[in-house]
Formats: sequence, C-alpha cells, structure tokens
Amino acid sequence: MRIVVIGASGDVGRFVVEELARDGKHDIIRVGHTQGDHQVDITSDESVDALFKKIGRIDAIIVAAGNVILAPIAEMTTANFHKGLQDKLLSQVRIVLVGQHYLNDGGSITLTSGIAVDDPIAQGSNAATSNAGIEGFVRAAACDFSRGIRINAVSPTVLTESMDRFGPFFPGYESISGTRVAMAYRRSIEGVQSGRVYRVGH
Repeated sequence: MRIVVIGASGDVGRFVVEELARDGKHDIIRVGHTQGDHQVDITSDESVDALFKKIGRIDAIIVAAGNVILAPIAEMTTANFHKGLQDKLLSQVRIVLVGQHYLNDGGSITLTSGIAVDDPIAQGSNAATSNAGIEGFVRAAACDFSRGIRINAVSPTVLTESMDRFGPFFPGYESISGTRVAMAYRRSIEGVQSGRVYRVGH
C-alpha cells in the first residue's frame, strides 16, 4: 500500500511512520514542512496541489500536522483564532479536498483531532474548535465519498513524549505513548470502517 504521511517528523507522525514501516507491508512517503521525502505548506492550495501532482496515485493519506493557538480567551484575537483554524482545521480539509482525486479506489484518509474537543483545557478554545470541525467534517464526508474511499480521524490525548512541552496545559492527565497512538492510524488505514473518530487515551 502506498501511503502519504503528512507531518511525518512531528510528535505523532514519527510514531505513525515507525508503526506502518514495522512489517514492511507499505511504501511510506514522508512529507513535512521542511523535512521528509517531499515538503509542503499545508496552508497553501498551490503547495498542496503541487505535492499530490508530484507524488501521483496513492492508496492512503494520513495527516498528522497542523498547529493550534493556545491562549487565554481574553487575549485571543480574531486574527490569531483564524490562524489556528487555518493551520489545524482548514489545512486538513484542504488536503482531503485535493488528495481525494489522487486516491485509488478503496483508498483511505486519516485526519488528526485531539482530546480538547471532549475535555476542554485552559487556553484551549482554538484547539477545541479546530478538533470539533475536523470530527464533524470526517463524519459528513464519509457519507459523500464514492469509489470505496474511507475517511476517519484519530483523537489522541497528550503524548508522553510531548509532556515536556504540553504537560502544563494538561494537569492531572494521564499521557499515552506515541506507539499506542500510532496503532489507531493502522486501524484506520488497514481496517474497513469510515466516518469514525478513534479516541486514544480518553
């Protein structure tokens, strides 16, 4: 199976690549903003379009990329809120809208949301909104796809490997290993379900 992993060197993406490469069953194409086999600016229509034109036909797309703005609501500006939506929510939607045309019949797409949609955290309004949008999009898009194309999302809690940076935003939360989170992406890619949100650690 030919799989594109966007965000392949990130906190989640590197574990996804490691998991999917473990048994040698897949041809993995690593994509990042500045690293990987190909580079892309996921906030740009032109860049995403150029990426898929260069890669060609594929069997699966995984998006483990996109940043949110963590800030108190009293300090949040419209511009910053929009920036977070553009980077996390709209960029993932953009990849789906473009990438679907390069998927072989029976292909799949897996997006990434996060625990903040179910369990709000301080300074997390932008994260919760972005994640809710991703999950709503996945459920609705699954009803529309033809050619046997499937779409799911993975919603992890905070990763153990990311606690040094994000731990202060998740006081009292039990973290989860990136290895365990990566298994949900395998479930999405190699399984048969569509329109699902796989919650890992929450």
